[in-house]
Amino acid sequence: MNFLDLVKKRYSVRSYLPRAIEADKMNYIMECVRLAPSAVNYQPWHFSIVTDAEKLAALKSTYPREWIQTAPCIIVACTDHQEAWHRKMDGKDHADVDIAIAVEHLCLAAAEQGLGTCWVCNFDASRCKEVLSLPESWEPAVLIPIGYATEEAVPEKRRKTLNEIVF
Repeated sequence: MNFLDLVKKRYSVRSYLPRAIEADKMNYIMECVRLAPSAVNYQPWHFSIVTDAEKLAALKSTYPREWIQTAPCIIVACTDHQEAWHRKMDGKDHADVDIAIAVEHLCLAAAEQGLGTCWVCNFDASRCKEVLSLPESWEPAVLIPIGYATEEAVPEKRRKTLNEIVF
C-alpha cells in the first residue's frame, strides 16, 4: 500500500472489538513511534500502554464518552516540556509539535497493521496523571484508544480542497 492509500485508510475509530492486540503488532507500532522525528532530536515523549482492566477502567473515566468503553487498550502519549527543545529566538516550546508527530506515526502504523485508533485530547489530564502516577514534569497530551474496529461505517473524510490550503 502506498502512503496516500494508508492515509486514506486511517480514520477515527469509535467502536472496538473485545480482542487483544498481538505483541508483535504493538512492538512494530511502538518502533514506528520511536523513530518519529522531533525538534533537535530531543524526543521529549513517554508512552504508557494500558491494558490492565482496573487501570484501563480508571483511565476511561477521564473521558466520559460511551464509545471509549469498547477500547481494549489505550496508549497515553505524554510529553515532558523540560526535555523539549525551545526555540532560542522566542522560547517556543516544541513538545506539543513533537508529540503530535509521534502520535500520528502511531496512528498510521496501527492502520497499516489493521488496527484502528482515535485521537482523544479532550480528557481530564489531571485525573489521567493521577491514574498513571506520572512524574510532575510529564503532561498526558493525548489518549489513543487502539484496537480492532468493529464493522462500523467508515465516515467520509471532509477536507478542504488543495486550493483552500495552499497559497
